[in-house]
Amino acid sequence: MNRLPYLTLAGFAVGLDRLLKWWAVANLSLAESRPLIGETIRLTRVHNYGGALGFFPGNGTLFVVVSSIVALIVLFFIARGRYHSRLLNMGLALVLGGAVGNLIDRLLYGYVLDFLEVRGLFVNNLADVCVTVGVGLIVIHTFFGGDEDRSSRSADCL
Repeated sequence: MNRLPYLTLAGFAVGLDRLLKWWAVANLSLAESRPLIGETIRLTRVHNYGGALGFFPGNGTLFVVVSSIVALIVLFFIARGRYHSRLLNMGLALVLGGAVGNLIDRLLYGYVLDFLEVRGLFVNNLADVCVTVGVGLIVIHTFFGGDEDRSSRSADCL
């Protein structure tokens, strides 16, 4: 299996995430909000010192360690090249790109820059979107795809 397209996808996700975060810093003040799609989706710059959705603030070192471990594990699975499913590899690549994008923020600034607000729900960034979509593709692959035909196997018994 050729791993280059998936590593390129991960790199593209990191690059685009960095570019959009650069734009957000250059054009939005902290806590400033601008409508993007009406008032439902807005550009709102926040600094997230916690995990997903701001949970567990003040645990920056823990999130650096966890993000690093996740990125290394996903990179290992992609580099190993054992999986032939495009869907699974795209999901892994997006998770890798998102994890690295937010890891860069944590290492450089001590927080993650978020700027895409779905009003009333959360503020996130492209790296978060990549992780979410990537995990979704992995779940779809797991439940509806897979690399083998499971219909001919007998059920696992305890």
